[in-house]
Amino acid sequence: MKRLNLVALLSLLLVVLGACGSEAATPTTAPTTGSSTDSTTAPVTGKIDLAGREVTIAVENLYPPFNYINPKTGKGEGWDYDAWNAICAELNCKPVYKEASWEGMIQAVSGGQFDAAADGITITPERAEQVAFSDGYIKINQRLLVRSDETRFASMDEFAKTEFRLGTQTGTSNYETAKGLLPEARIQGFETFPFAVAALINGDVDAVIMDETAGQGYVGNNSDQLKLVGDPIKSDELGFIFPKNSDLVAPVNAALKTLRENGKLAELEKKYFSAEFKLPE
Repeated sequence: MKRLNLVALLSLLLVVLGACGSEAATPTTAPTTGSSTDSTTAPVTGKIDLAGREVTIAVENLYPPFNYINPKTGKGEGWDYDAWNAICAELNCKPVYKEASWEGMIQAVSGGQFDAAADGITITPERAEQVAFSDGYIKINQRLLVRSDETRFASMDEFAKTEFRLGTQTGTSNYETAKGLLPEARIQGFETFPFAVAALINGDVDAVIMDETAGQGYVGNNSDQLKLVGDPIKSDELGFIFPKNSDLVAPVNAALKTLRENGKLAELEKKYFSAEFKLPE
């Protein structure tokens, strides 16, 4: 096996291995950033006031740049943390982050186990039958992540004409896209994206289909081993999810509108969804 240079990837894999025996979507208190505990503020006049209400938010902590564990501090970080801290600052609520596996997360929210979930979740009609979605906060592209020395193909169209194997995370919109493009025998599903990326680096699969925002993070930390190739394969809109008929959907949508207008979402997009982002090591 080739040596993995991505220290942050190894840290994420250790988190996965430590959780392998746990039941899907079983909630535990996630390590949080220091700012998350300070996000409850007195509301400005005219704003929606949730009166300091606690809001439990499911995060995977394995999906950078949306959520991950900083190996130096052992605390959760990422776009989801910063965005929900800002949302609760607008609404006068307190975010309480709960770590949960992706497998079963949507069902857990649907059943009321969490007030919301933030994990880069694609808005789809099928999912909307189970949960309520917030307004979309970003549109992202699905791309191919490959090894840096890859020359056999340079796009999804070229890849589809080969017999090579494609890796991705099960239960994701990326997996559904892969199934629409390739025979399932050529698709290798993984429990998490860190496992899929490790398999790519080690030569067990030939490419990984994933959201471009996540792929940029892996490339930023491992540019000598990984690169993104080809045009966007599919464009998706992401949103937060809530139990059906949740009274939080309207306030969160109002907060997202404010954060879009005051530039906060643009600030977070530059911080996490650009080539500047690198996972902490």
